[in-house]
Amino acid sequence: QVQLVESGGASVQPGASLRLSCAYSGFAVDNYAMTWVRLAPGKVNEWVAALYRNGFDTDYADSVKGRFTVSRDRSKNIMYLSMENLKPEDSAMYFCGACSGYVCRDPRPNRYDFWGQGTQVTVSS
Repeated sequence: QVQLVESGGASVQPGASLRLSCAYSGFAVDNYAMTWVRLAPGKVNEWVAALYRNGFDTDYADSVKGRFTVSRDRSKNIMYLSMENLKPEDSAMYFCGACSGYVCRDPRPNRYDFWGQGTQVTVSS
């Protein structure tokens, strides 16, 4: 059974740091690229960060470049999103997904083979 389970979301103040986790299981991760997408109330989904299928190359949306870092611990089957200098506009539900392409940057959940249930990040003073 395929599972993607996000965790690590919290309510923090502007300028704080958080690390989100996406624990995955039930599929051969070497055959998939993985991604982080966020959805804020009243807004459309926004692609945030991508981890290429090779497990090393990464890409980021301009809105988070330099502040967010995506990585993966293969020994634990977890993908991380490390977030620094959080801003109120980063407040959203964060989802992880896996697609069979070399890289996935689509913000639409139906473009992914596997999708998690999300974890909430709230940034406010």
